[in-house]
Amino acid sequence: MKISFIGGGRVVRIILGGLQRAGRTPEDVMVCDTDGGTLKSLEEEFSVNTSTDCRNAEGDLIFLALHPPVLKDVIANIKPPRDSLVVSLAPRISMGYMQNAMNHPKVARVIPNAPSIINRGYNPFCIASEASQSDKENLKSIFEALGDFPEVDEEKLEAYAIITAMGPTYLWFQLDELERLAVDFGMDTEEARAAVSSMTLGAVEAFYSYPQRDVLMDLIPIKPLTTEEDHIRAIYRDKLTALYRNLKEKL
Repeated sequence: MKISFIGGGRVVRIILGGLQRAGRTPEDVMVCDTDGGTLKSLEEEFSVNTSTDCRNAEGDLIFLALHPPVLKDVIANIKPPRDSLVVSLAPRISMGYMQNAMNHPKVARVIPNAPSIINRGYNPFCIASEASQSDKENLKSIFEALGDFPEVDEEKLEAYAIITAMGPTYLWFQLDELERLAVDFGMDTEEARAAVSSMTLGAVEAFYSYPQRDVLMDLIPIKPLTTEEDHIRAIYRDKLTALYRNLKEKL
């Protein structure tokens, strides 16, 4: 199978990193981008082919690895081969818009997330009815190596972009700060990492498996952040709701 990426940014590194870790990188991978430094870095790390000319990208799968404003301009100027499945990795631009802009019916959309780089991703997708079963299997062969790959309604993809694609950024800085505090309080670095990692994994499993969430959340008598919880929840709600509404605005 041959795959191509139009754009060589973070999401390409996530996907190629996960495929490399799983030993599932296709033999023929092309990345095109206007930034020569980006291409050189990807060549060295993943041994892929590269090009600065994206107009003639081809492959069984052609991934559009661009942000929505740039993607809108690019899809108006590319003519994918008739048999290629064109896959957007961005929110906001619909499959219908892509089909009309490229005059190409075989399209799909995926919302990847960063844990895919260690094969623990959650990457929801949708695919046009005009795509074949073979197209769908090709797409699955890439993303099932990276983690969970649920098929969802297209209208929900922007919600997934907010919750699963951006979600790690809401948590990682907090885990980092807990590690730093653990070291300040006397643990060494490895002890801090083990403590925070084990606590976090256990807390998540308990949160989603214990049958009475309100009882679970009241099991710890001392809650140092109780007075800040409403403020923190308000930050989540205000920031993420505004971003979601922006993503759902029609083009």
